[in-house]
Amino acid sequence: MKRTITRQEEFEIMKLVMDKFLWLGVIIMAYGLYKIISLSESFWFGLSILAGGAIIMLLFVWILMKEFNYVKHP
Repeated sequence: MKRTITRQEEFEIMKLVMDKFLWLGVIIMAYGLYKIISLSESFWFGLSILAGGAIIMLLFVWILMKEFNYVKHP
């Protein structure tokens, strides 16, 4: 017999997964900041990596908030 999970439990699992992706965005942004500060590459290369990390973070925050509104107002 399969056990079904509630919407709240599904949301809690999704939060744990999204947290890992947000950490990934932070790590990418830190790497971009390192590239800007170290000047080993061009400034624009580091800035593009930094912007990519910010886009990843914003994308997953948007998904998380959309899902939160779905759980809050079924």
